Amino acid sequence: MRRRKGSRVGLAVATALVVIFLVAPLYWLFVGSLQTGDGIAAVPPQLVPADPTLENYVQAFGQHRFGRYILNSIVVSATATAVVLGLGIFAGYALARMPIRGKTPILMGLLMISVFPVIAVVAPLYLMLLKLNWLNSYQGLIVPYVAFNLPFAIWILRNHFLDVPVALEESARIDGASNLRIVTKIIVPTVLPGIFTAGVFCFSACWQEFLMAISFNSSISSRTIPVGVALFSGEYTVPYGKLFAGSVAAVAPIMILVFAFRKTVASGLAAGAVKG
Repeated sequence: MRRRKGSRVGLAVATALVVIFLVAPLYWLFVGSLQTGDGIAAVPPQLVPADPTLENYVQAFGQHRFGRYILNSIVVSATATAVVLGLGIFAGYALARMPIRGKTPILMGLLMISVFPVIAVVAPLYLMLLKLNWLNSYQGLIVPYVAFNLPFAIWILRNHFLDVPVALEESARIDGASNLRIVTKIIVPTVLPGIFTAGVFCFSACWQEFLMAISFNSSISSRTIPVGVALFSGEYTVPYGKLFAGSVAAVAPIMILVFAFRKTVASGLAAGAVKG
């Protein structure tokens, strides 16, 4: 009994430390966005704003066109995620069910691509987009985002497709259903948590991507949120208040998305975690 109580106490303490470690930076980010420069630099730090203000948000959205950056990020991230899921569903189903020659090398290749460093291909991608006249455009980010996020999505979706009983597909084929109808009417509804999980990961990766965004889209009208926040700083000053406000606006949508659908994401991760 004592050992069990000790293990429970240790687990509770470890959980509390992890939660504090994760929540504390987000809380300080939010508090800093409501303070002036003097409040942010105060010693000791003000854990509760003495005189909260929304001036940092007003300046971020008024002086720096932050609303435009949010719109650009939404368009790019949502479009790339939709394309990744559309292609990943059929590619993942094919790798899970169909007799494809060289399936193992294909899967290993997808795994290698998913961990390939982006910085290694930024220069050739820049030259390619320059010749296509795709710099400072939505497609200039959407196409690379799809290319880098599709392999990981295929891996996740394939693992979920392996969990679907083959008997469901065989029954549908006996009734005369085509492969396309089987995928859209039977497979997709069955593995919807896995599809949603892959979509959340892809959307988050596109939303926070910085290197390609700052390399390919330099104009104000095409900047995404990470680039916009990074360029808040002046030559001699760092406006921490506006940086905090912009960071809160960037983090909030992802936090809301994950928190609202946390059960779906958790079940999607658990369902496909044991397949290889």
